[in-house]
Amino acid sequence: MLNLPLMLTPPETIYMDAVLTPNRSLSRNGFLIAMTAIAVTFFLTGLIFLSMGALPVLGFMGLDILAIWLAFRISFRRQKEETRVTVTARAIRLHHKDAKGHEKRAELPSAFARVELDEPAGPASWLRIEHGKTAWIIGRFLTPPERSDLAKALRKALQAARSERYPV
Repeated sequence: MLNLPLMLTPPETIYMDAVLTPNRSLSRNGFLIAMTAIAVTFFLTGLIFLSMGALPVLGFMGLDILAIWLAFRISFRRQKEETRVTVTARAIRLHHKDAKGHEKRAELPSAFARVELDEPAGPASWLRIEHGKTAWIIGRFLTPPERSDLAKALRKALQAARSERYPV
């Protein structure tokens, strides 16, 4: 039996490990309170129209409540999206999970990656991590100031990662 010592690689230094998620519009309790207030208001308004003899208005008020509920459901489903960005001296790792649960992963060398954001950051400017002729857009759900802050933090982390790999 041959006894060889285990060769352990030292752990990588992580310069940035960020999980990006959309801003939450309402908590579950807030949603219940808002839907209760809307339903009660619409129902009472519908009863007023019913007392005046306008029976179809009550049905349309119910359809309005259903439309508002569906809009909130779609909003809550989209809030499940998340992106994880990890920066080390060796690589930038991107892991994105969309609202339906589909996952995408990418790993690119930190030595050759670029962080690009059109300045001034506006609604149409996307935060991109570029490598060669390929670009990965991250943080689509972030506000322009949040994208700008993330771009600065990513650039700083990349600079620190490169300085470890290529000391001056």
